[in-house]
Amino acid sequence: METLVAIALGIVYVGGLWKFWSGFRHTNFSQGRIYLGLLWPVLVFNKSYRRNFTKALKGS
Repeated sequence: METLVAIALGIVYVGGLWKFWSGFRHTNFSQGRIYLGLLWPVLVFNKSYRRNFTKALKGS
């Protein structure tokens, strides 16, 4: 059961990372694509980052 949860969390993490990287050009950020992408689970609690993360996910 723990393995299944770990795999599911890994899939969510990689999926969020992929969507953020592919939509990065739609955000207000100009630098830090790697850092902002890798730390998205922690930074998503920041309101400004969350707004930009949503822009990247939606592609607009």
